[in-house]
Amino acid sequence: MRKFFTLLLEHSTWLLFLLYCSIAILFIRLQRDDVQAILHSERSEFSAAINEQLMKFGTLFTMKKENERLMRVNTDLLSRVLTLETSAFDERNRQKILADTTLNASGFIMARVVDRKFSVRENMLLIDAGWKKGIKKDMTVLVPEGLVGRVTSVSENYARVMPVIHPDFKVIVVADSCGSMGVLSWSGGKEFLAQVEHIPISSRLKVNERFVTADFSTFSIRGIPVGRVVRLKPDNLFYAVDIRLAVDFSTLTQVLVAPLKINPEKIKMTSDSAITKMHF
Repeated sequence: MRKFFTLLLEHSTWLLFLLYCSIAILFIRLQRDDVQAILHSERSEFSAAINEQLMKFGTLFTMKKENERLMRVNTDLLSRVLTLETSAFDERNRQKILADTTLNASGFIMARVVDRKFSVRENMLLIDAGWKKGIKKDMTVLVPEGLVGRVTSVSENYARVMPVIHPDFKVIVVADSCGSMGVLSWSGGKEFLAQVEHIPISSRLKVNERFVTADFSTFSIRGIPVGRVVRLKPDNLFYAVDIRLAVDFSTLTQVLVAPLKINPEKIKMTSDSAITKMHF
């Protein structure tokens, strides 16, 4: 035993060195295990974070595609709703015209106003019926309320209409009760007011008298309401007559086109008259 302790004392320095080395190795091993655990934990957290971001990106991508799909569906639904509402509106106006008992619409062509140009001087209407539907130049355009105008040009599917409220439009009209005849014209300005010229001051015409188209017109069928007298002022040999037009052009959507009024014999017999050179 003494030899053992003596040996320990003689080699204590080396033994302490070995002990310290063993402790150091132990600490290094323990520290390495902690580092590995930390690295493993951080790697797991990093992987989880990456997966989370990828899931978010995937969700955003999926939501974008879904939003685009919903937008297409909503656009399609809106288009259908607008189409149905427009069709319903046109059908109501069509039925209103057909139900009017004051006008026999048989033989007439129904059309829709698809474009218009309104200004102080130049006014125009475009309807969705052309020569394919039987529309011809100089046909009368009207609604149950009254005269709209005259067809001036025709294409395959459309026709241009010169309305009453155009400086070049003229038509012969006659008063309902007194029978006085004159020429309806429009001098510009308000779209609901027109003038009747060549009414002699000897006429029994009164305010609120109704004017309708006369049989003397070369294009218009007779008896179409035109308007009522709102102002009557004598001026030398003739009255200055203002009438309020029967048609409200601001709300015009559906119209009727009357068959072309053709009377070759009458036109021939009056061909030498200057009045036949104008569309009355």
